[in-house]
Amino acid sequence: MPPPVASLPSRASWRTVGPLLLAAAWALSFPLFSSLGPHRLWGWCAAAGYLAAAALAVRRPHAAVAAALTGAIAVPLLWLVLSGQGQSEVMVIERSGRLLLESGRLYVDHPAGVEEYTPYLPGMAVFGIPHALLGGPLGDARLWCAAALFAGMWAGRRLLGGAASGRLPLLVASPVVALPLVVSGVDLPLAGLLCLALAAAGAGRPVLAGAVLAGACALKWTALPAVAVAVALLAVRSGRGAAVRCALVAVLGSAALILPGALLQPAELWRQVFAFPTGRAEVATPASSPLPGHLLAELGPWGWYMAVALLGAGGLAVALSLVVRPPRTVVAAADRLAIGLALAFTLAPATRFGYLALPVLLCLWARSFTVPERPRALAYHRSHELRADPRRPDAAHHRPAPRAALR
Repeated sequence: MPPPVASLPSRASWRTVGPLLLAAAWALSFPLFSSLGPHRLWGWCAAAGYLAAAALAVRRPHAAVAAALTGAIAVPLLWLVLSGQGQSEVMVIERSGRLLLESGRLYVDHPAGVEEYTPYLPGMAVFGIPHALLGGPLGDARLWCAAALFAGMWAGRRLLGGAASGRLPLLVASPVVALPLVVSGVDLPLAGLLCLALAAAGAGRPVLAGAVLAGACALKWTALPAVAVAVALLAVRSGRGAAVRCALVAVLGSAALILPGALLQPAELWRQVFAFPTGRAEVATPASSPLPGHLLAELGPWGWYMAVALLGAGGLAVALSLVVRPPRTVVAAADRLAIGLALAFTLAPATRFGYLALPVLLCLWARSFTVPERPRALAYHRSHELRADPRRPDAAHHRPAPRAALR
């Protein structure tokens, strides 16, 4: 006899519970297949949190979010920070901060092993400074990288006037954010700055967007596609002048942040930031996930050049799409940037599956809140622009009434 209809899970229930069960299955794959201790620990804790959240999701949604956040972030992060465990990226960032304070230099001269390479631009050292000053758990670079991510996502939502929803905590608890936050944190500041830059462009704030993009480009050169996307969005929403201002601030700001370190150690910056991540340094990069670009590069020198050619073709295609059909909303801009980054990570000669979390995060963040038809910053700018320009045909509606009419 079939069960009563009332006892069968509804479609809405499966839409809530299904993603949590998938996240639990994904988390369980790490203790089963990964040889990395931090990843295995995260997998056990996160799987328990996601399963508890799935059990609570239908009747107690707030408790479900708390369970997911506790299992996927709070418990494993606290354990790893207090025990001093994590991926090597944490140590690399903290070493950069210490070197910056001690000597003004950022890179180890003539690195002999993978652990001595610093494949980041000078701005990343900022997140290692707290460890040099505070030491201990409070100085752990992961905490400060996570703070940058949360600040960027929150400020971006506020700038757009987005209404808060329960989707943002779920995004934070998802494997896309939770895993990198717990084990390394290295891509979190870049993600937060990219969210804020797209929001500033969507709100018609070109100088702010350019300044934020400069900060992002000073962390990793993979932030460069975001400049083109933000400029295209500004050109559509605020005009060419705003787009030019954003581009100028981004370029000049990036130069100001990167050039001091580049002039101090030009050879090391090239070796560690460009040659090492692309597989052209003396030491092989550990970024060797079997994605198309890496598989081509493994075939020999001609395969490496073919991967680079495909990478360039993908970048050219995305750039052409920005000219032919520029994004008109923050969601469209986030999607376009995500496509560009996904192509770059897929076709790069040296890459990791984990890099693809960044484009996924951008797409999910842009959809995690409700944005009004006209963001508050853009509406404020437009209203002042109308008052200031009496030649505009619709400016009469914004002119103050004559004194006589007020009496």
